[in-house]
Amino acid sequence: MFDTLSDRLAATFKNLRGKGRLSEADIDATAREIRIALLEADVALPVVRAFIANVKERARGVEVSQALNPAQQVVKIVNEELVGILGGETRRLRFAKTAPTVIMLAGLQGAGKTTLAGKLGLWLKGQGHSPLLVACDLQRPNAVNQLSVVADRAGVAVYAPEPGNGVGDPVQVAKDSIEYARSKQYDVVVVDTAGRLGIDQELMQQAADIRDAVSPDEILFVVDAMIGQDAVNTAEAFRDGVGFDGVVLSKLDGDARGGAALSIAHVTGKQIMFASNGEKLDDFDAFHPDRMASRILDMGDLLTLIEQAEKTFSQEEAAKMASKLASSKGKDFTLDDFLSQMEQVRKMGSISKLLGMLPGMGQIKDQINNIDERDVDRAAAIIKSMTPKERAEPTIINGSRRARIAKGSGVEVSAVKNLVERFFDARKMMSKMAQGGGMPGMPGMPGMGGGPGRQKKQVKQAKGKRKSGNPMKRKAEEQAAAARREQAAQGGALGLPAQDDKNFELPDEFKKFMG
Repeated sequence: MFDTLSDRLAATFKNLRGKGRLSEADIDATAREIRIALLEADVALPVVRAFIANVKERARGVEVSQALNPAQQVVKIVNEELVGILGGETRRLRFAKTAPTVIMLAGLQGAGKTTLAGKLGLWLKGQGHSPLLVACDLQRPNAVNQLSVVADRAGVAVYAPEPGNGVGDPVQVAKDSIEYARSKQYDVVVVDTAGRLGIDQELMQQAADIRDAVSPDEILFVVDAMIGQDAVNTAEAFRDGVGFDGVVLSKLDGDARGGAALSIAHVTGKQIMFASNGEKLDDFDAFHPDRMASRILDMGDLLTLIEQAEKTFSQEEAAKMASKLASSKGKDFTLDDFLSQMEQVRKMGSISKLLGMLPGMGQIKDQINNIDERDVDRAAAIIKSMTPKERAEPTIINGSRRARIAKGSGVEVSAVKNLVERFFDARKMMSKMAQGGGMPGMPGMPGMGGGPGRQKKQVKQAKGKRKSGNPMKRKAEEQAAAARREQAAQGGALGLPAQDDKNFELPDEFKKFMG
């Protein structure tokens, strides 16, 4: 959704790199480019004006003029202002002191309220709550049936005493659901209300009547992130007519320009609390303004990636795999383990989405978007076509075995050969990282290269170094070496190399990424 905005901002900041100081003309040109980028992203004009005014004021201030790298300081300012217009801090749900907590969903028809009720129910269940979904949309055809199906898929309870399709009193259903939840020990009630194709008096009155009947602890306004500026107008109408406490963005995975997401919190004064970014029930999570700003500026979203990994991978399983990789050069790590790891990654979601959360991936987003998710399935089919012995000892796979495996998995023989070679390469790299060797090219940083082997080599080279015959010069050299050792010892847990190490070089990829 934010690809166009991200590209424009990246191009703008690229022009600032290498400048020792920023002139008034540089600041004005940067502000103009950011303004165009925001307007093209369909951000509301009042929001754009306020955003640009704040950026220009701060860019002319002391924090930039005295900075070592003014360009990076401007990026930092833009990031902080983006976080500001997205709502600032993450807004959490308020739960009632006495159960049940009542959450009412409001919004136009087609915004995705019913599906979102199921997603919210599944999310609440994952947080340790016992939610009850209430069918108060009794007008839209099959709305009650849809909520029942969604609740069943999410594994949560549903209260639907009326058949819907124009039959039943939604206000009475909402009122009765509270007593039902108390009697059945449900601690959260999610009320799904009816919508309309547009704002009208009947819609507002029904929403207000349900609000008065159940006294919700949270009223969440569900808005389709793809409808642009009309989302802001609709939100303002609901705020004035019914009132709401927070916003939920649906269809955030669409290809619209995303202006609603950047405008709605600033215009209405109500924060975005949740975002739905896919069709699956688990494509839903709390909205974090700082993480969204990082994604827009192509800084990645590692915190969300880590949270998804923690949900999928068990610590015991991770420790078991790490011990296999660390022992005997990783030879205990088999193709069965490799398959298990691939399946765990697949459970985390789309590989393209996962890669998109890494910093700097915006530069290769075309390649990421072209990743064939079925490659994991093909690899799984190849591995499952092997015998247990072949999975445990891939070195025994010869030409005839490759032909048999290819026939069994429905692929070319070359695909089997490539998979086995990729497995050996991956095992070698992961084994090196597990043993402290890390990734090549980053000396002295565990997990990022320069492990014990590199350090031993450096010590061995130092032994052969000749000492000066001048006693004073030799004493100065010994003092300098002692200072370097002390500095290295104080380098912290990361074991970063001393700052005066002339041999230390960042890899070309990192140089390019850091400008």
